[in-house]
Formats: sequence, structure tokens, C-alpha cells
Amino acid sequence: MSQQRAHAGDSMQRDNGDDDSDVRLLARVIDGGRGADAVAARLLDAFGTLKELLDAETDRVAAVDGIGPVGATRICALPALARRYFEQSLVVGEPIRSPADTEAYLLARLGHLGHELFCCLYLDNRHRVLAFKELFRGTIDGTSVYPREVVKEALSINAAAVILAHNHPSGVAEPSQADERITRRLKAALELVDIRLLDHLVVGDSGAVSLAARGML
Repeated sequence: MSQQRAHAGDSMQRDNGDDDSDVRLLARVIDGGRGADAVAARLLDAFGTLKELLDAETDRVAAVDGIGPVGATRICALPALARRYFEQSLVVGEPIRSPADTEAYLLARLGHLGHELFCCLYLDNRHRVLAFKELFRGTIDGTSVYPREVVKEALSINAAAVILAHNHPSGVAEPSQADERITRRLKAALELVDIRLLDHLVVGDSGAVSLAARGML
């Protein structure tokens, strides 16, 4: 498929007449007035995808005809607002309602990072959230994880279960062999103190992969 045809198909997806298309939603953010749809379409054409637009620097967005500094600032604030929204899907003291809530929360916390971050979600025996801890920070290539620190933190807050999570800055959520090895080590270490490892989620750009769902726990 030629680049021109692919781009045209992309535009059809962006605005298919649906009020919830990328173009229509973006137009509401800009100002919702006459001509806003055309400006929104120009923005998406300039950056290629909604993600590329929302990841762009404010001055690049402002340079698109019809936007300006005020509109660009409004658009560039959207990712931070979205992260705040999804970060509130798991509340300390409340039980986890669904795996989807957990994934949305972790995407908000980890999906945008340019470095690797290893975290633990600590739960009680009714799967109520006790704490979310960022334990180990690494580089774009990886990070070192120490099971003793994970267990020590779990014992200090009297956790009964743990969900592990880390991001892949490459954007690809596929678990590596190193991910599988550290999961097995952490599961064994937690079992020694009667704490259950419920899952290990690897977070990428657009989703997370569950090692439990893959049968790796």
C-alpha cells in the first residue's frame, strides 16, 4: 500500500462522521466553533497520529495554522489530565474492581516514561489497595530488581498479595526472558513469607501484557 493511500485511510478512520472521532473530539478541545474540525484535521495530518500529536512539544503544536499558543497549551495538557484520571482508578483502601482498572492505572503511571521503572502494587487479603511503590528505576535498557526489597516492603505494610509491574520504554510490552526469570524469583521469595504473587504486568505504549494470563506464574 502506498503512503498516500495509507494516509487517506487513516484520515477516514479519524473522521468517519462519528461525533467521537479523533477529529471531532480534538475540535471540541480546540474551541468547538466553526472551522475547528478543519483545524483538528490539519493537526492530525501534521503529526500523523493522535499519540504523536499529544507527545509533541507545545511550540511544534502552536506552529500549525489555526492553533496558536493558547490552543497548543490546551492540547498539550491532555496527556497529564488523562494520567491523573486513570491514576485515580485505584484508590488506597478500595478493592481492585477489575483487571482493566489495574491496566489503565499502570498505563497512566508507566506508559509514558522514557526509562524503565519497576513497581509493586501491594494488596490486603481482600485485594484492597494498600500502597503503590516505585521500587527500582533503570535506564532505557533495563533495571536491577532485588527480591529482598520487594519482600521487605510487603512485610512493612502487612500485604497479603502483590502485583508486580514494569514498563518497556521501547513501547513493546512483550515479556523478555529476564522478566520471566525475575518473576519466578520474586514469586519464590514472597511465598517464603506467605504472600501471594497475583500477576506481573509488562507495560508498553498502548497496553500491558499479563504474565499470569500467559501461564507464567
